[in-house]
Amino acid sequence: MRERIKDILLESIQVKEEILRNQVDSIFEIAHLMIDCLKKDGKVIVFGNGGSASDSQHIAAELVGRFKKDRSALAGIALTTNTSILTSLANDYGYDVVFSRQVEALGKKNDVVLGISTSGKAKNVALGIKQAKKMGIKTVALSGGDGGEIVKLADVSLLVPSKITARIQEAHITIAHIICEMIEQELCGEQK
Repeated sequence: MRERIKDILLESIQVKEEILRNQVDSIFEIAHLMIDCLKKDGKVIVFGNGGSASDSQHIAAELVGRFKKDRSALAGIALTTNTSILTSLANDYGYDVVFSRQVEALGKKNDVVLGISTSGKAKNVALGIKQAKKMGIKTVALSGGDGGEIVKLADVSLLVPSKITARIQEAHITIAHIICEMIEQELCGEQK
């Protein structure tokens, strides 16, 4: 069991090393999009399924609350939290539209939409990104594996170089934390 623990930790480290080698520019571009959005009084709209739903809520909480420093709230919303909206949309229209309908209702020109899917194949995430693009909203996709459809749809995509869901999710939240730190540093000054 100890050897398997070491293997898992090494897998996670290797994925992050690959991101360090090849994805810094993408992380920078995503952070810049979100910073620009927030400077223009836009909001970051985040969504995904399962663990990616949890990541969506985590990211929104870091923006609205705080990441490292006490500061004014930043506009972030996870489309995964309102059970009445989610269940009524799923019941009345089908689960595929649970994010696109919310983007249609809540999205505005200066916003950024962030769709998260470890496989990139979640139809509801793809439809949410498509709806945002139709409305002229900037889009970001976080994915893994081969990236599926969402990496082709979004304005900026970051593909985690792994096919293991757990390693992809670990990388997604690391990337999100980096972006949150860059946002706070740019909009709220240096951390003391």
